[in-house]
Amino acid sequence: MLLGEILHRGAIQTFLKSTEKFAAIDELIDVLIDSQDLTMAQRESARDAIIAREQSMGTGMEMGIALPHGSSEQVENLVGALGISRDGIDFNCLDGDLAHLILLLVLPRDEIQVHVRTLAGISHLLNGDAFRKSLLDAKDAGTILKLIRKEERSSIFDGFRRRFK
Repeated sequence: MLLGEILHRGAIQTFLKSTEKFAAIDELIDVLIDSQDLTMAQRESARDAIIAREQSMGTGMEMGIALPHGSSEQVENLVGALGISRDGIDFNCLDGDLAHLILLLVLPRDEIQVHVRTLAGISHLLNGDAFRKSLLDAKDAGTILKLIRKEERSSIFDGFRRRFK
């Protein structure tokens, strides 16, 4: 799945309040609940899966990106939330930098192929410096979503999309 298919305005938090990674994970899970992508009944299972993944292998990437994610038997469809941290959050990123773009994903446990393709697509999408900067500079969720969808439609992303369909 493409990120522009997963996210919607209600699942984008342009100013994360959290300053610590587990608090940011909780904040983004609550964004998913508020946007009705997760129910309160699914909250604990989703949180446990993401925290377990984070403790076994950190999800801080490079270039200011963190991808906390986990799979849950209680979730039928992949859901995600994007949070922007202006100050940055320590997700133990591989390059030692703080994470400013935090993309939280909750995946159905039995859809490993979708999981791998989605993470690969997101990594490819967020690889460009100018694109990441445009996301960080965006003032609202609608603009962020438009930027993501435009980038995913671009010819640069087209070859990747065909390979992973």
